[in-house]
Amino acid sequence: MAGTVDVTTEPELLLERSRAITVHGGDKAGRAVVRIVGKYFPARALGGLAEEALKAHLRKRVLPEVGEREFVVVYMHSLVDRGDNFPGLGAIRAAYECLPAVAKERLRAVYFVHPGIQARLFFATFGRFLFSSGLYEKLRYMSRLEYLWAHMDKGELEVPECARQHDDELERRPLMDYGIEAADRCSVFDAASMDTPASLRSLRCS
Repeated sequence: MAGTVDVTTEPELLLERSRAITVHGGDKAGRAVVRIVGKYFPARALGGLAEEALKAHLRKRVLPEVGEREFVVVYMHSLVDRGDNFPGLGAIRAAYECLPAVAKERLRAVYFVHPGIQARLFFATFGRFLFSSGLYEKLRYMSRLEYLWAHMDKGELEVPECARQHDDELERRPLMDYGIEAADRCSVFDAASMDTPASLRSLRCS
């Protein structure tokens, strides 16, 4: 009897081609680095299939490449637009919860690059409701790229142009860090980002 063929769907291919989630060399402790570039995530194109595509990509591409190593995640939030690039908090939570227990244990840190004051306040308020304490406690905010280099060598991680551009903008307009000077885009982490059935279900199930 023939084995089951694991077919790659069109949404999975779209996510793979976007290079939103890739595995890089290693940090200073020798752990694998999973880089997530929020600006690259094709949320609008994936529509309601974002969650399943994300879970499949982690299972078929990311975890096999990481293997049995410990790993860290570098999430670059630079210039993310809620309508174009954000899959929704429900999809993010579901993707994390679908990871095998051993993979959750091997995840040592999540470096959130360019979070902004709204993201910090959002996760301070809702983080423990949306995610397990195991993940929430691994979250590390990096307001500038320079702080990331304390944990990994520059040559081990490809930094996208959107992150460099936003870093330069923050240097010119430092009050953006505190929400005093607004960025030229809507924040993903405001009240409207919670106004979705998936997010509300996530809170009720916590």
